[in-house]
Formats: sequence, C-alpha cells, structure tokens
Amino acid sequence: MKKRAYLVLADGSVYEGSSFGTEVDAFGEVVFNTSMTGYQEMLTDPSYAGQIVVPTYPLIGNYGINDQDAESARIQVRGFIVREECPEPSHYLSGATLGEYLLDSNIPGLQGVDTRAITRKLRSTGVMMGIITSKMTPEEALAKLKKQPDYGSIDFVRQVSTGESYEWEKDKVAEYKYRIVAYDCGLKYNILRLLKARECSVTVMPCTSTAEEILNLNPDGILLSPGPGDPELLDYAVKTVRGLINKKPIMGICLGNQLIARAFGAKTFKLKFGHRGGNHPVKEFATGRVHITAQNHGYAVDPDTLKDGLEVTHINLNDNTVEGLRHKELPIFAIQYHSEDSPGPMDNRYLFDRFIEMIKGKK
Repeated sequence: MKKRAYLVLADGSVYEGSSFGTEVDAFGEVVFNTSMTGYQEMLTDPSYAGQIVVPTYPLIGNYGINDQDAESARIQVRGFIVREECPEPSHYLSGATLGEYLLDSNIPGLQGVDTRAITRKLRSTGVMMGIITSKMTPEEALAKLKKQPDYGSIDFVRQVSTGESYEWEKDKVAEYKYRIVAYDCGLKYNILRLLKARECSVTVMPCTSTAEEILNLNPDGILLSPGPGDPELLDYAVKTVRGLINKKPIMGICLGNQLIARAFGAKTFKLKFGHRGGNHPVKEFATGRVHITAQNHGYAVDPDTLKDGLEVTHINLNDNTVEGLRHKELPIFAIQYHSEDSPGPMDNRYLFDRFIEMIKGKK
C-alpha cells in the first residue's frame, strides 16, 4: 500500500496523493514543466534547485532511468509531483525506476494527484512555496511552511556551482581548436558535451571566480551558464561578468543572459509562473524565424532598462518577454532559453556554432 501524502501550497490549497521515492518532508517553490519527456533531465537540472517540480504530462517514468540523461551529478529538485508514476518502465537503457531514482537520492515524490489542477492554480495565482509531506496533517504542514524562507531570498547558485575548477573530459579528444571557460552558475552537462563536439577544451570555473582568475586561463571564449534563483542576488557574479566585458567573446545562456544584462546596468523581474518546458515559441528579429525552444527560468530582463549598446534579439511570442540579447559593437550575445536542450527540441544548437564563429572572428 502506498502511504498517503500531501502537497500543501502557501495559500492553503491541499492536494492529496500517495508517496513514492523517499518519505521525507520537502519545502520549495512549486513550478510546472510542460515537456512530454525528459524527466531525468528535469530532475538533474541545477536551475531547479530549491523547487518542487510538477510535470504536466500525466504518465512519468515509462522509459525508466539511464546513465546517459543526467544533466548534473545529482538530483537537484526538492521534490517531484506526478499524476502517475510508472513502476514498470520499458526501455533497453533503463537501469532503475523513477521511484528507485528518487529513493536513492533521498528525494520525495507525490503521485496520484491532479497535476493539471495544480498547474491551473499556479497559472492563475503565480508560483508559490509549497511542502510535500507524508508525516504531517495539512494544517501542521501549512504552519511549518509559513516559517520557511521565500525562494527569492536564497542564493541557490552557490549551492549548485562547482567548488573547484575542472577540465571537462580533456583526455577524450586528441586535439582542440579552442579553449573555453564555462562560468558555472548551474551548468548542465549537455552544454559541455556540445562544446566538446565543436573541438573545444572546456575549463569549468566556480561562480565565486573573479574575472582575473578566468582571464588568467587565456580562453578563446567565455560561456556564462544557466542557473537557479533571482539574478538580483548575484552581485558577485555581475561583478565578475563586468570584468570580462571587452576582454573575450562571451555567450550567455538563461541566467547568463540575465547576468550580462545586469552587468550593463539593466534590471530583471520575476515572472508570474515562469517558462518551463520544451515548446516555447521564440522569434528571432534578425531572420524573422520562430524557434521552438526549451526553457527553464522564472525571471526575465526588463527591456526598458537596457543601455550601453545592448539590444534585444529575440522575444517570447507567448508573453513578449526578452529571450535574447546582443551587444552592438562587442562580441557578446546571449539567449534566455536553453540552446543545449536536454530536454527539449534540438533546433537551437546552431547557437553554439555562432559562438565558435564569433571566436574565429575575434582570433
């Protein structure tokens, strides 16, 4: 028999289901993701640090867990809520069930709830804090939830960034053409895989690195990674990015886009319920093309505050928020969505080629 468990939201809403994974309490900002596949990538995406994730697709876990789809060294979410968890996955790469994966990482799951109802709630009222519990009554859980710090008050980047610099699989390619530094604010492995595939040697640096420490490596280009949380808390990272401007070609992804904007004096703001999924339409002004993109962010750049040569290159066609920036004179560009996908469509990997071309032009 599955043990009864609850999701309790900060507004007092209660959703009853059954526990799977580990039977522990978990607090976090509750968000939804509209991707139909890619649950292992979601679970291990560092941008989900501090959050409880709700996939909108009703059946999760049907192809199991494998050794290839992890996007970091561990599960990053605080909790996972699904309509139905598949206990008997079918895939030749599968080595564990979703429930076993959560259990091994001490992460709670909740199944048997109406995830579409939770999604409608978050779309109408906005994302909010919540708690998964199998040990407390809803009333006790709500009282405990009210004592927890708000998601937007915590610097999660320091929690997910590497503690020390390292080389990404340096021994697996005989010769490199370009040396890249990846500034790790919540780096996904597929970014590193795609750079390696373009004959790049990649050194990953902690979020606490200074501009001087990064430039001492004499990279050909610098990649600013995605990451979790409110960019307004990251003055130390903004200072580092500001010190890199006009020194080397720079590409920013997601949080990296926001750090570039802040380094040039722009502001960011919190979205009502964020963009998370693999089906977000983004228009590129230069070509007029509409790209279907993978996204995972809860904050956006305020276009009215852009200055000092930064201009908008992409917008989201759902809500007209900023999805890309470039500098008019310097070798700097960034996108708010995930060009490395994982999960999501692979349509936007060409942006890594654009980064390499920018490096070639600078060299």
